[in-house]
Amino acid sequence: MNPEQLKNIIEAALMVSEKPVSVSQLLAIFEKETDRPERADIKTAIEQIMQDYEGRGIELKEVSSGYRVQVNGDYADWINHLFDDRPPRYSRALLETLAIIAYRQPVTRAEIEEIRGVSVSSNIIRTLQERSWIRVVGQRDIPGKPELLATTKEFLDYFNLKKLSELPSLSEIKDFDQINPDLFEELEKEARNEVARNDLAKNELARAEMAGQQIEPDEQAVNSEDETSSETEELEEEPEEQTEVEEDAINEEDNVVPFG
Repeated sequence: MNPEQLKNIIEAALMVSEKPVSVSQLLAIFEKETDRPERADIKTAIEQIMQDYEGRGIELKEVSSGYRVQVNGDYADWINHLFDDRPPRYSRALLETLAIIAYRQPVTRAEIEEIRGVSVSSNIIRTLQERSWIRVVGQRDIPGKPELLATTKEFLDYFNLKKLSELPSLSEIKDFDQINPDLFEELEKEARNEVARNDLAKNELARAEMAGQQIEPDEQAVNSEDETSSETEELEEEPEEQTEVEEDAINEEDNVVPFG
């Protein structure tokens, strides 16, 4: 199979798929072929398709679940006129709840309410779960064992993200009129406090390690105090020899290169 044919097959598969397609899924297309392409061949074909779509009305985008062909965002406003259904509109409370989960995950419902300052409706949590944007990933090890909530790959796919690190910074989001800026100021405060707590823990650990490495008294030096005091008279009787010793020490120090 030549590279051009491989690229056309992959492009067709991406076009007809309603969901993002991973490299493994694309490889499965050729599982019955005797001359199967390698994973590197698939990725090379994908990169070529991406280059072909540059500057056009569609683009090949990599998201969390794989690759998908989609409308270029610059032309979305015109394309939306083709559809009678209006895009879904979400309440501020739902968006704030989703934002807290995305930036503080895993997080409990009580922690969400503490940040927002109001209770979280069960309908909001249920809506987010029905859209497969959040899921339960565990339980907090405290009395009551509250559920821990986190985002999903579907969340990343919907918002055109490959990984959580691609989320916009809090300073960018709090400028949006549709989302409460005070909420993100609170999140930023929580983030700074978390960094401060981590730094404090590191400093405490460093001090503990330094305390455990205190130098113990040299027993030989202690035992030799009597000998030193007994030899004091002899050293006083030979001042010229002592002077020579001090001069030798100074010469040795002159030959030492200071560290750093």
